[in-house]
Amino acid sequence: MLAWYDRHARDLPWRAKAGETPDPYRVWLSEVMLQQTTVAAVGPRFSAWVERWPDVASLAAASDEDIMAAWAGLGYYARARNLVKAARAVVAEHGGRFPSTEAGLRDLPGLGAYTAAAVAAIAFGERAVVVDANVERVVARLFAIQTPLPAARPAIREATDRITPDARAGDFAQAMMDLGSSICTVKKSQCLLCPIAVDCRARAEGIAESLPAKAPKKARPYRHGTVFWIERKGQVWLVRRPDKGLLGGMRALPTGPWADERPGLTDAPAKGPWVMLNDTVVHGFTHFELELALARIDGEPAASVAGEWWPIADLGTAGLPTLFARAADRLKGAGE
Repeated sequence: MLAWYDRHARDLPWRAKAGETPDPYRVWLSEVMLQQTTVAAVGPRFSAWVERWPDVASLAAASDEDIMAAWAGLGYYARARNLVKAARAVVAEHGGRFPSTEAGLRDLPGLGAYTAAAVAAIAFGERAVVVDANVERVVARLFAIQTPLPAARPAIREATDRITPDARAGDFAQAMMDLGSSICTVKKSQCLLCPIAVDCRARAEGIAESLPAKAPKKARPYRHGTVFWIERKGQVWLVRRPDKGLLGGMRALPTGPWADERPGLTDAPAKGPWVMLNDTVVHGFTHFELELALARIDGEPAASVAGEWWPIADLGTAGLPTLFARAADRLKGAGE
């Protein structure tokens, strides 16, 4: 695997090149950004981020508002809140240097088992067992682990532990990730190109592309809400969502409750007359689907909720989450 990696490693903006010392800040940042987000989506966002905040000290000094706005569109916003908490802990408690052990990294806010293991192995060369979705797939096939996920994860981790070398554990982890992303993929296993095909039990049994098996998914519940557009003199009223909960701390358009039934104009942020558009925006969260009805008000009413006027022409700089950016696109032209 390591010989294959030395020849075929992906060139990624956060990855140290041969002979370079990995930067723990860049390794940590990339691992957080890549959770539930593709490499293609993260690449340009990572580059813009490190240009603005090139090290952990500059990130720790940034305002929460700037961090959340810069994260907009990447989703899973708790990651951004934990990111700045961890940066401030590194500066305040560790003199601006990341802990160099897996155990020490686990003590930082938001660093779970995977992220701590990845940073320890890749940035500090510690032997750690790193299992992301790509590694999970490669190992399930390599050892023909047929127990469906998530029940298979302890066996997959134990198998990964057995093959992780003491030396170059970080390179080994990245090699397994690269193999899973380019050759041993979800849709196709290109066994003729695989450097470990000769040892792959799933290939020998002809079941590679059926692994890892997954338990049937439960249907996600459906919720409903209404998003409100209040416009005045080329500006729209934005609110700040509560720090705790979904999209916490983000700028957003006002909404009413998210409920099992359509709430209509419940908790509207201003007195009418409201105009309901014959349109909705649907967005999938981890545990439920949300359908938002769209409402806008004509005239220049006073909003009854705390917030700020934002120039509609500059709405792209407000850092709205994808859900609200899509709603804004539908609403801002509806009154013309």
